Amino acid sequence: MPTPNTNGSTRTIVRNGTVLDTTTMTYTEPQVVVIENGVIVDLADAYTGDADVEIDAAGQYVLPGLIDGHVHFRLATLDFRSLLQWSEVQFGINMARLAADTVERGFTTVRDLGGDVNGLMRSIADGHARGPRIVRAGLMLTQTGGHGDVRSGEIELASCGCVLSSSVMSIVADGVDAVRKAARHLLRDGSDFIKIHVSGGVASPADPLESVQYTTEEIRTVVTEAQHRGTYVSAHAYTSEAIAMAVDAGVHCIEHGNLMDDATASLIAHAGAVVVPTLVTYQAMHDIGRQHGLPAANLRKNTVVLDSGLESLERAHRAGVTLGFGTDLIGEAQPRQNEELTIRARVQPAVDVLRSMWVVNAQLCRLEGKIGVVCPGAFGDIVISNVDPLADITAFADHRTALTHVIQNGRVVVDRSGC
Repeated sequence: MPTPNTNGSTRTIVRNGTVLDTTTMTYTEPQVVVIENGVIVDLADAYTGDADVEIDAAGQYVLPGLIDGHVHFRLATLDFRSLLQWSEVQFGINMARLAADTVERGFTTVRDLGGDVNGLMRSIADGHARGPRIVRAGLMLTQTGGHGDVRSGEIELASCGCVLSSSVMSIVADGVDAVRKAARHLLRDGSDFIKIHVSGGVASPADPLESVQYTTEEIRTVVTEAQHRGTYVSAHAYTSEAIAMAVDAGVHCIEHGNLMDDATASLIAHAGAVVVPTLVTYQAMHDIGRQHGLPAANLRKNTVVLDSGLESLERAHRAGVTLGFGTDLIGEAQPRQNEELTIRARVQPAVDVLRSMWVVNAQLCRLEGKIGVVCPGAFGDIVISNVDPLADITAFADHRTALTHVIQNGRVVVDRSGC
């Protein structure tokens, strides 16, 4: 083991690797990447300084850590009935496992789209758990009976419209005043952006997919509160009507969008909004949902969005919509995270899929220049691959064979080079 540097810093050096410039999606000649105290400080043709850790990446590709733009660590199992009965200890154990496995697959930053992950983030920061950097929405905003209303059975009728109900997943708020209060609470609590539901969903058995949720006035109120804090709103939405309402009200990012038509795709593109498709989750729920307790009602709705997903992606791509990269995988399905790369490549060129992950997702995380790039000033998050993802994105999606190293904040957390 090399001795630490005399100045007390931790230095990791990656030599001889072909580095991807994600701003141009082209490769440089083999270079030396120098990381000190978790930050890339130099990218050079040669380097003679000492190192605490040194990796020879000759013949390999040095890439930014992967970024997933739509995860839910709180949705730690597909058995939703069981999930409602879990204690915080059960949540903590399962969420920590999912977070550690996420890094194993090369994802060093994620955008969590709903659920209380504050404890998980603190545990990762303190070194008690291993996991990715998390940019979070915090609790989701939903109307009564909406996609994020996870309450079971009959509920007591609220005495007034200002009453809020919350869980570890969401806040149920109805009316302009209530959603304003909820949005302000979330922003005070540290949410990096706000997530709302404006249509039905697969994971909720009671609301039809085609249902439109919230009103333009309610959505616009949340957007205003987010903008006042210098951030934005993401909206869970499938149907064209719900998407159009959200975009017209100022929502910046649409999650999923599986049922959009051509006119709606054009509307999104013209507005400069972003869509984050999450196609792998529907395939995964189709394949393993039943065996892990996903109810029949949910499986029926899943078939609808699964069958339309690629077609909607093609519409959005053709219309010039800015596309992010997400997975939305739940619990037992999360090991399939990297498969989204392959699914997206059925419609988009590999370079566009990778740009969605490294460039658009960095913008959604509001960490441009810090993630999604290998350059001085960026976080020391790097994956080293035997496979050129621009040439063979399918092979790159098999992280167990493609990724020899995962480096997070300058520390080697995965080393498969001896396998």
